[in-house]
This record gives sequence, structure tokens and C-alpha cells, in this order.
Amino acid sequence: MIYTAIDNFYLTDEQLQNSPSRKDGIDEATEITLRIYGCDLIQESGILLRLPQAVMATGQVLFHRFYCKKSFARFNVKKVAAGCVWLASKLEESPRKARQVLIVFHRMECRRESLPVVYLEIGSQKYHDLKTDLSRTERHILKEMGFICHVEHPHKFISNYLATLETPPELRQEAWNLANDSLRTTLCVRFKSEVVACGVVYAAARRFQVPLPENPPWWKAFDADKSGIDEVCRVLAHLYSLSKAQYIPVCKDGDSFTFSSQSKDSQSQPVSKELPQASPTANTELASAAVNPESSGSKDALVRVAIDKLKETKKSDDEPKNTSLDGQAREESIQKSNPEHRTEASRERNKEREKERERERDREREDRSKARDHDRGRDSDRERDREEAERDRDKVRDRNHRSKDRGKDIGGHLGKSRHHSSRDRDYRSSSYSSREKDRHRHHSYA
Repeated sequence: MIYTAIDNFYLTDEQLQNSPSRKDGIDEATEITLRIYGCDLIQESGILLRLPQAVMATGQVLFHRFYCKKSFARFNVKKVAAGCVWLASKLEESPRKARQVLIVFHRMECRRESLPVVYLEIGSQKYHDLKTDLSRTERHILKEMGFICHVEHPHKFISNYLATLETPPELRQEAWNLANDSLRTTLCVRFKSEVVACGVVYAAARRFQVPLPENPPWWKAFDADKSGIDEVCRVLAHLYSLSKAQYIPVCKDGDSFTFSSQSKDSQSQPVSKELPQASPTANTELASAAVNPESSGSKDALVRVAIDKLKETKKSDDEPKNTSLDGQAREESIQKSNPEHRTEASRERNKEREKERERERDREREDRSKARDHDRGRDSDRERDREEAERDRDKVRDRNHRSKDRGKDIGGHLGKSRHHSSRDRDYRSSSYSSREKDRHRHHSYA
């Protein structure tokens, strides 16, 4: 068994005041708000992922430990919270897939930012980027922890302490709730679990006005001091005085888990279609028209001139080709003049592409089903051939057995007949000799 020291995770007040976030210019209030916001994300995602409370508590402790060594300005709160949930689910033996964690965080951010809830496509580039960031964040967390991720929660001490003090049963739930809320603060990186458990029990007893033994002091039996208990109660009171934490963009990385406006605009732009090559004279005239915009008057006039030149160069082609070119040129002119039509056309094209993809998928499914049926037919034919071959072999074996049995019967009958003939010969010979003896006897008497 290998034992590791976990006391190196506990920091002093001076170390917390000189945290990496403070060195990057983030004040104390902003850091507290971001810590609470990240812990809220971990708690809510754990509920949506149906994780036990131990996983959420471990994730929140890892979150606080990470930001004691790294700055909020360099690592995004949302990505780190997702990485802590993913890592904690593995540590507490309740693993969840990266796909499930990303979908839950994407949905939570859409709800928190009042954005339309869009399903995160598994095969999209955005999903690939988020999955890469999630695995990279997990590696950063493990590196900063030194791969020592042992966490000891105050929850396991609360029941023993309350049973020893013989408190009423309603005090246990209150102390448990206070222990869950204490994970939103930095108490887990300042005090040991025994001190936090004693502070939670003391705060719950004060709220329910339950007296605790003070002569001798009860906290000394649990390896705690009065100053630590008072600090725990003070931090919890300050936590309840704050309003709901909101996200403050201080990271250079920007937002995550949602599609930005730039990515939407880039996706909505249609793909440029290649026009047929025109004659060199038409190209020179188009270039001259583009260089001298005053002669044309406006962009619409330039487009019309281009359309006319393309028509003149393609008179020898068929009529459907001309109509298709005119339609494309008109659509491009409309898209250039009106950006709204451009987005509508791009949406229609995207819909058509999606329909074509669905048709291709249906065709592939039909082909696969046909191939499976064909393979099943082959297998059935093979089985039939095997059964017929086995039947033929059985028939041949039966015939051979029957022929052998017949040979045995014939041999037996022949042996029996031979035996009977020898017996008959012996009987005849014996009877003949007896007759001769009788004759000799009569002659001798005579």
C-alpha cells in the first residue's frame, strides 16, 4: 500500500490573497463570484447526469485546488468545471462519457445565457473541438494536482459526531446541507475535514438552538479548535449574504459550449459556385467595367453587364444551360444586393443538403439491409446443402448396414445347412452299420 501526503493542498490566508488570479489583476469579489459560479455548474451538471453527491463534492474540491494554482484569466471557468466533473466521476467510480458531459454543459449554458437550445451534433467540428478541450483540461488538472487526487469530505464525520453528541435527528439534515454549501467556498483548501465538520455541526446546533457540552469543550474530542469553528461559521454566513453568482468574462479564451455569432455567420454563408469561363474579350470588358465604376453607375449595373456578356459568349449552348446560368446569376445578384436573401438562400441550400444526406443515409440503410438479407439467404442455402449432404450420407450408411446384415444372415443359414447335412450323413452311416450288424447276426444263427 502506498500512502501519499495530502496536507500540501491546504493553504494559508496569505497564500489565498496572493493567488494567481490576483496577480493577473482580478479582485477578490470577482474571484469569489467565479468560484461560486463554477461550483454551481458542477452541482447542477451532477444532478442532470444523475451522479451521487460524492462525485459533485470531489469535483468542487478539485475545482478550488486547481484555481489555487492557476488563474481565472488563463483558464475558462466553464471548461474547468466540465473537466472536474468528468475527472471526479472517474475517481468516485461513477464514470460518465465525454459526450454526456459536453451535451449537459452545452444545454446549461444555453439556458443560463437565454439562448435558443440547440442540440450539439456529435459529428460536428464544434463537438470535436469541445472534446479536445475537455481532455486537455483534464490533463491540466491532473498535472497541477501532481496526479494526487485523494479527497476527504466532512460528510463522513458528521454522522459520527452527531451520534456521539446525542443530538436530535433533524439536526443531521441541516448539518449535511451546510456541508454541501461549504464546498462553494475555499474552506476545503484552508481547513481539514474534521474542522469543517465541527463548524457545520456548531452552525446547525445554533440554528436549531440545541445546546452542546462546553465543559469540557466538545470540539477538543474531535481534533478541532474554536478559532477554526468560528471561521467556518463566518464564511458560511458571508456565503448566504451574497446574491446568485453570475458569469464574469475575465478569461482570454472566451465563452465555450455555445456557438458564437461569427461561427453562425460563417456557416450561413453559401458556397461560391464556379461560373463557366468566358471569352477573353468578355473578361477584359468585365475588368474595365470593374475598374471604372462610374461608367456603370452601381453594382447592379455591373452585374447586369456581366450577365449580358455571359449570354453572348454562350449563345451556341443549349437553352437549359442558358436558363440555369441566368437563374444563378440572378440569384447571385439578389444575394449581393440583399443580405437577407443571402441568408434565406443559404438556409434553403442547407436544408436541401440535409435532405440529400438523409436520402443517402436511407439508401445506405436499404443497401445494408439487402446485403444482410442476401447473406442470410446464402447462409440458408448453405445450411440446406449441408442437410442434404448429411441425409445422403445417412442413406449410404443405412444401405451399407443393411447389406452387412443381409450377408450375415446368408452366412448363418449356409452354416446351419452344412451342419444339418453332416448330421444327416452321420445318422445314415450309423443306421446302415446297424442294419449290416443285424444281418450278420441272423446269418450266424442260421
